[in-house]
Amino acid sequence: MHKVTTRLVRENQVIVVEDLAVRDMLKNHKPARAISDASWREFRSMLDYKTVWYERELVVIDRFFPSSASSSACGARRNTLPLNVRTWRCACGARHDRDVNATKNILAAGLAERRNACGAGVRPGRESSPAGGRL
Repeated sequence: MHKVTTRLVRENQVIVVEDLAVRDMLKNHKPARAISDASWREFRSMLDYKTVWYERELVVIDRFFPSSASSSACGARRNTLPLNVRTWRCACGARHDRDVNATKNILAAGLAERRNACGAGVRPGRESSPAGGRL
């Protein structure tokens, strides 16, 4: 995990992750062992401190963001999407793999959140000099 997190942080200026409720996910006994074996919580904490060390940015998307149920092509949102449904077709005709679609949506949401936090799109005003613009 150290090698992977270090590589991710060194190669990227911004890393976007989804905030997962690991403790709640462990209550479901079917995937609990695989989740704890994957050490998601430890992976996230490594990303947290390494992004600070390398002066990178870690953007965390809210766990309730509908990343799997929203179409990355048109933005339409499905009301329900059971966990056993791995692929689905949107009304716009796009066919989505659940995980790939969620990844695209999480990245887009993270970059949009970053732009809003940075104030992108807001043009700074010009400073006027006391000499009326003359030097």
